[in-house]
Amino acid sequence: MNKLQNLFADNRTKTRAGIRVHNSEGVSTVYLYDAIGGWYGVTAEDFAKTLNEIEADTIHLRINSPGGDVFEARAMQVALKQHSAKIIAHIDGLAASAATYVALGANEVEMADGAFFMIHNAWTLGMGNANDFIELADMLSKVDDSIAKDYQRKTGVENQQIKQWMDSETWFTAAEAKEHGFIDRVFEEEEDPENQNDWDLSAYANAPANLTEIKKQHQNDQQIKAHKEKLLRRIDMLDAIAS
Repeated sequence: MNKLQNLFADNRTKTRAGIRVHNSEGVSTVYLYDAIGGWYGVTAEDFAKTLNEIEADTIHLRINSPGGDVFEARAMQVALKQHSAKIIAHIDGLAASAATYVALGANEVEMADGAFFMIHNAWTLGMGNANDFIELADMLSKVDDSIAKDYQRKTGVENQQIKQWMDSETWFTAAEAKEHGFIDRVFEEEEDPENQNDWDLSAYANAPANLTEIKKQHQNDQQIKAHKEKLLRRIDMLDAIAS
């Protein structure tokens, strides 16, 4: 299976978080703790509708996402830029791929110490003859150029360096992301299970080992829990038969 299909299919089995909003005295907090794209996560349409319903002066956008559809992310970015509120993006756990693009729509971006920020070249699925794939490759190059220009505007880093990072699928720590200008500041993260990585990042070539190990540990914990529950059900059945 194509690595893009794997990424979407595996993360589709995760419980969908959708978009959550918390309002409090002129300040709204929007949680984007999900993949980006209609088949497997949050759609740009739902995201834009949610923003349009917010009348707060300040919006805190909290992000923990493995990425997804770049065109959906572009539309989300535009919705953020067009909102009248001051937008502050907080990368709580992970902003990978298209999720970094959403963060660029904020007026300010901060990132938890311990979170990751990943940029790479665009992926897609295709079908057709050689001419179709030549056109597809040309389209992907244009998408990469557009993304690189946005990163360049945010960071001030030369386009050639941005392209090298994208070619290499680069994972930045919070300190590295700040050093290179992708974010404005780093904040101390709080212990929150929702901020831990529960995404299957195996489709990515260079995902940090500590992120993939957290996922494996979470899967092991779930398997142990399921096994215990199964044993308890069997014990209850035996007790019922014995009585």
